[in-house]
Amino acid sequence: MIEIGEKAPEFCLPNQDEVEICLRDLKGKWVVLYFYPKDNTPGCTTEACDFTDNLPDFEELDAVVLGVSPDSPKKHRNFIEKKGLKITLLSDEDKKVLEEYGVWQLKKMCGREYMGVVRTTYLIDPEGKVAKRWDKVKVKGHVEKVKEELAKIKN
Repeated sequence: MIEIGEKAPEFCLPNQDEVEICLRDLKGKWVVLYFYPKDNTPGCTTEACDFTDNLPDFEELDAVVLGVSPDSPKKHRNFIEKKGLKITLLSDEDKKVLEEYGVWQLKKMCGREYMGVVRTTYLIDPEGKVAKRWDKVKVKGHVEKVKEELAKIKN
């Protein structure tokens, strides 16, 4: 995991339209970088819809919201259209960025072990350093906490 105060690892990933988005191009802005397991699943849908509903507030705070999962750009496009999402979703099919950010981990469910994304959110400051990290995120109320923290840090 990347610690608070450390430089956020650079990345360039394709979005839902196969346009490459790079962290370096977002310098000067706050970045809410949230990692989630899979498009069109209940928790991930709730989180994406919550970020979409709160996007105007994040934009007012000069923040960009980026969701990252191992799903393909085509799956992201489908998810966005199906749920009416307004946020940008990035595809990390080779899981390189997921590993760099420490969110690709061994998980257990029903006695079975497998590798997967541990729901995590990073708040990256305009200089590219991690200002805050939320581990093992519980979806309910999470977006509100991120928004409150960003508003607090900025004031």
